[in-house]
Amino acid sequence: MITDLIFSNFYSFAEETYLSFEMGKKPARTSYDVNLMNDERLNKVAAVIGPNGAGKTQFIKPLAFLSWFISSSFLETEPDTKLPLRPHALHSDAPSVFIMRFMIGNEHYKYTLTIKDQLIVSESLFHKTSHLYSYIFVREFNENTDGSVTAEFKQQNFSFMPKKAKEIRRNASLLAAAYNYDVPEAHDFIKFAQGIHHNLNVFGRHNYDDGALLNAADILSDNEDLLARLSDCLSQLDLGLSGIRVKQEQFLFESGEEKTLSIPYGLHQSDRGEFELRLMEESSGTKSAFVLLTRLLPVLENGGIAVIDEIDNDLHPHMLPHILDLFKFKSTNPHDAQIIFSCHTSEILNLLQKHQLYLVEKDNLESIAWRLDDVIGLRVDDNLYAKYMAGALDAVPNL
Repeated sequence: MITDLIFSNFYSFAEETYLSFEMGKKPARTSYDVNLMNDERLNKVAAVIGPNGAGKTQFIKPLAFLSWFISSSFLETEPDTKLPLRPHALHSDAPSVFIMRFMIGNEHYKYTLTIKDQLIVSESLFHKTSHLYSYIFVREFNENTDGSVTAEFKQQNFSFMPKKAKEIRRNASLLAAAYNYDVPEAHDFIKFAQGIHHNLNVFGRHNYDDGALLNAADILSDNEDLLARLSDCLSQLDLGLSGIRVKQEQFLFESGEEKTLSIPYGLHQSDRGEFELRLMEESSGTKSAFVLLTRLLPVLENGGIAVIDEIDNDLHPHMLPHILDLFKFKSTNPHDAQIIFSCHTSEILNLLQKHQLYLVEKDNLESIAWRLDDVIGLRVDDNLYAKYMAGALDAVPNL
């Protein structure tokens, strides 16, 4: 589980920005709470709202970037590849900094990363012991007066060969490299990073095109339980579907190559009869719900965190409460999976509490974000939706 994330100089966010799932002891208990030891609590859900162009996508994108960087950067970059992130356009000479605190089981960890000119300046991992953090490894690159760079590395309870660790290139995570060199202590951290599921890429949100439908169908074709759960969920969303079927079909391409593809079909049934329709021919909302649930259900089944940009894309606002309900209860969320999402559905302010809501807006060419329980004078019983629509909470278009 993720406890919190601090980042700075990342796309439209120049200043230090805080994204937290911590609750403290003050907020009233909800079904979205995770109860930890020492009476601590974490949120399972966080919503991000604000006007177009404010930076909602960039606010949640650091989690997607860190997921890729920690788990895949060693194999998916070449020696001269620049890391896929940008500092704020007005602060390109300053480093981008990330500090992520998270839990694996009951153990607390902190991961830090500093990047400048799309190359690593430092990377470190810490384990919380009592009230303090002890380093697992620290990796730093220091520039010398002659322009050369010296790599420094130290570790404890981490069995990466120091000479090899110092040779890992500056566009790849040491954790990703250690995993591929079969360092056993790296495995749990890679599993954690891979458990961050998202619909983002370096340019923003993945669109729901036919390729996304086919990729989702591939996943379902190998997992009958997931297909059954997906069919059940979709049938409850009033999309006119009674279920989903995936068929293996042969296609001949212009190149002469013949391939077998997994093709999803929507099943329609009534007292007048039944038929099936390729999902590519269904409505945009049906296709969006299909792809979205294919991303969310594995997170719910295995634990982790879902990072979803524009969760309400093509969906009726009444669907959102039913989708979020999946994260509420142990019956559908046995491993306390978390979700953070952006949306334009203002009614979300009627569904969640102050500590579960972030607002984002842009001020003087820089994005800023704040959690509603940080707003002085905002009471628990205030009508958040009415205040937001009236402009009292800011983060609305200035029209």
